[in-house]
Amino acid sequence: MARIAVIGAGMGAMAAAARLAVAGHRVTVYERTATYGGAVGAVEHAGFTFDSGPGLLHLPAVWRDLFLKTGREPLEKCVGLVQVDPASRHLFADGTEAVLPDASRAGIVSALESALGRGAGERWGEFLGRAGDTWDRSRRPLLEEPLWPDWRVLERDPYPAPRQRRLLRARQAATVAEVGAWELADPRLAALFEGCVLGYGLDPRQAPASAALLPYMEQTFGSWYVEGGLRELARAVYERCAARRVEFVFGAEVVSIVEKDGRAAGVELRGGEIAAADHVVAGAADAARLTGRELWAEGDVRPPAAGQPLPGRLTVLLALRGARPASAVHRTVVHSPDTGAEAAAVFGGGPTARPTVTVLRPDDPRTRPDEGHEAVTVSATVAGHGGGVDWTDEALRERCAGALVDAAARALGERPAALRERLVWHKVLTPAETGGIPAPALAGPGGRHLHPANTTRLPGLLLAGGHAHPGGGLAHAGMSGALVAGLIVEGADFRGSQ
Repeated sequence: MARIAVIGAGMGAMAAAARLAVAGHRVTVYERTATYGGAVGAVEHAGFTFDSGPGLLHLPAVWRDLFLKTGREPLEKCVGLVQVDPASRHLFADGTEAVLPDASRAGIVSALESALGRGAGERWGEFLGRAGDTWDRSRRPLLEEPLWPDWRVLERDPYPAPRQRRLLRARQAATVAEVGAWELADPRLAALFEGCVLGYGLDPRQAPASAALLPYMEQTFGSWYVEGGLRELARAVYERCAARRVEFVFGAEVVSIVEKDGRAAGVELRGGEIAAADHVVAGAADAARLTGRELWAEGDVRPPAAGQPLPGRLTVLLALRGARPASAVHRTVVHSPDTGAEAAAVFGGGPTARPTVTVLRPDDPRTRPDEGHEAVTVSATVAGHGGGVDWTDEALRERCAGALVDAAARALGERPAALRERLVWHKVLTPAETGGIPAPALAGPGGRHLHPANTTRLPGLLLAGGHAHPGGGLAHAGMSGALVAGLIVEGADFRGSQ
C-alpha cells in the first residue's frame, strides 16, 4: 500500500483519488480552499441555484466508468442524469433558426436541411462523417492512453479533409476556419462549428481541423444535464472518494513538493508541516511552481510559455420572475455575426462586441424557489484576465454583461427591457474569478494543441487536470484521473484505460 498525496480537489484529482483508493492505496487530498470540485462550483441565493462552471455533461461514459470501477452504486444511483433533447437551438445572425435533436445524426441533418436550405444538412452530415473518422483515429492516443514518448506521431492531423482547388492548386483545409469556409460553405454552418470550438477555449483561425471531433462528440454521444446542476456530480464524486476512505484536508495550502533520493517524497504545507508520500499528484502549473525544477526533458510536450492568458468565460446568472414556458429549450446558442472578429478579440486580449452567447434554461425545480420563477445562465467565451482586459473593472463587467443579457432576451423571445424588468437579482462572473479555459488535446502540426504527459522527469510526481494530458473539459478531467491512477497502479506496463 502506497501513500499518495494529491494536491487540489478538482474533478481530475478526485477521479484519480477514488481509483487509487480502490486499488488499496492510502490517499490524502490537500485542498487550499474550503471545498471540492475546482471549476465545478455553484452559486446559491434566495432559493436559486446556478452552476458557476460548466452546465452540461458530455461523454457521461467517463464518469459512469469511474463509478462502476469504484463501487457498487452506478452513477445514475448517485445523481439524476437527464438527456437534453432537443440538444440545442441555434439563432444565426441572418435571423434563421435551427433546433437540433440530441444524439441523432439523421435528425440533425434533417433539421439543418429544413432550417438552412437544401444541401446544408447534407454538407453537415458529410462533415460529421469525416469527424467520426477523426474520432476513430485519435480517440485512443488522445484520450485513453498516456501520451506516447514518441508523441510526434500526433503531429499529423487525423481529419481526412477532401482536396480542393484553391489558388490554382489542390489544397486541404488545415484549420477549423478553413473547414468552415471550404467544406461547409455556409456561414451559418461555419458558425455552428467555430462557435463550438471557441467554447472549448480554442481559436478557430488556428485550431487544427481535427477539432471536428468536438462537435462530433457532442452530437454523437449527447448532452446531459445533472439534476440540481453539475455541482451535484462534484458532490457525488467527493462522496465516492470519502466512501473509499480518501482523506480530505481543506484549507491546506501546499507550498512545495518534497524530494528525497531523486524522487517526489511528499508535500510541505504552509506552516511547515511535512506530509510524506510515495507519489504526489498535482496539476501541471502547480507542479512547476512547487518544485522549482525542470520537469520536462528536451523534446517533451511542455506547458505554454507565460504570456497571453488563456481565454475565459463571462457568465451572467439571471434570477427571474415568471414561470419557465413548457416549450422552452434547455440550451440556446445566439451566434456571433462574425466569428473571426470574435476570435481575434478573444485571443488578442480585447472585449468582444457581439460574442457567441449560450443561454441555459433548465427545467429543474431544484434551481428555483417555486414555479413562478426561473434560473437562466448566460455565458460567452472572452479574453482572459490580464494581458489587455482587466475584468475587475466594474464598468467593463457591466457593459459586457449587458450585451449578454441582450442576447439572452433574443433567445427568450423578449425585449431586453422586458427581461430586465423580470430580474430578481443577477450576478456577473468573469475570468478574474473563474480563471481560464484549458483546451482539450488535439492532434495537429507541431503538437501545439497537446498537453504535457501525466508523468514528469521527477519520479513519483504525476500530473492530472486540464493543463496535463488529455487537456481541458469535464470528460477529459475524468480521463486524466484514470490515466494517473493507471500509471501509479500498473507502472510502466500501463497501456491505457479500457
